[in-house]
Amino acid sequence: MHLNTYYNGVEIYRGDKIIYAKFLKPHLVISTCRAAGGLRAGFEYVLNYQSCEPCNHNRRLSLRDPEAYRKMICTPHGLPADKCATMGTAANMHHAAFVVQKFRELEVVAVVTGGVETNAGRAGDPASVMESEDGFEKLPPAEKIPGPGTINIMLFISQPLTEAALTGTIMMATEAKTAALQELAVNSRYSDGLATGTGTDQIIVSAPDRDGFRLTWAGKHGKLGELIGIAVKEAVKETLAKQNGLTPMGQCSAKIHLGRFGCSRASMRDGIASHLEVEHAETLRNNFQGIIRDPVTVAAVAALVHIRDKFSWGILPDSCWQEIMGTAAAQVACAICGQYEQMEQFRHKLAKEAGNKENNDFLNLCYQAMALGFANKWSLITNKDYTDKGEEKT
Repeated sequence: MHLNTYYNGVEIYRGDKIIYAKFLKPHLVISTCRAAGGLRAGFEYVLNYQSCEPCNHNRRLSLRDPEAYRKMICTPHGLPADKCATMGTAANMHHAAFVVQKFRELEVVAVVTGGVETNAGRAGDPASVMESEDGFEKLPPAEKIPGPGTINIMLFISQPLTEAALTGTIMMATEAKTAALQELAVNSRYSDGLATGTGTDQIIVSAPDRDGFRLTWAGKHGKLGELIGIAVKEAVKETLAKQNGLTPMGQCSAKIHLGRFGCSRASMRDGIASHLEVEHAETLRNNFQGIIRDPVTVAAVAALVHIRDKFSWGILPDSCWQEIMGTAAAQVACAICGQYEQMEQFRHKLAKEAGNKENNDFLNLCYQAMALGFANKWSLITNKDYTDKGEEKT
């Protein structure tokens, strides 16, 4: 099915499990494709293909013989394999995002699919394989086995670029992708850091290949870089909303911000409850969703997490850990109970419980802060006198 034509240079089509672009004029292409990747001229098509389902799939052919794999996915769609740059993913092609940014005669088109639920990672996370001439060797198992999840970007630019500028677009698009993940607070699945991408991200960028003036720069200070940044960031957010239901509002959760440190919904609920009396613990369990999604509480937890990151990155000295974390944890307690006049009392108590930077100690501090705030909130409600139509009630 023909979807659209952009700048009279490229037509976009979508099938059941494929999105492909047909060039109406010669284009220069740079890509991370395993078959015929790098900088190439002479391609007639570029495509993104749903090569497997999000779970219980097998990618062995694409790894073992990229050329055979390229032919396998191109031939059924009537596309000449040797004229195609290809990407594969488990993401649904119907969840693709199409974003266009224009300035004067310059047009940038981003076509993006993505999924990050199980494969989001941070640059520098532990690797799972080592490549050699004999193939891929599995390394001693890391904490988690890589799962499905890929952000695939096709970028079309209406004006010719020098080879250097075309290469630079990959850097700009990557920064935009990472910015989108940062703004969505996507956690790495392999470490306690925020994600910068997935373990299998791919990209194809193309621009007309003709004589005459060529843009020489794709940096963020130039208009081309700005358009790429806006288009890719918007498209990544849109496709993740479609594929994973991942939205800014959906990320308003204390559990999500703490998840990268090793907690689940159940362990977080039980961890907080373990610091409460039986009656209050039951009340917490019955109201857990409302508590962890309260915006004031989420803001306080997010601030606590960010301060913890500052220690991990070396910006804050370890010698100030208890003082700083006790104050930040007290803010969490105050956010839950609304009793900000008890800030100093909470700070003094929680500073003694701050432990160290280990993930388990950090989570326990968060749980204690939330439990302290919750207990004080219900203690206040229980002990307060309410007046209704002149009658005093306890």
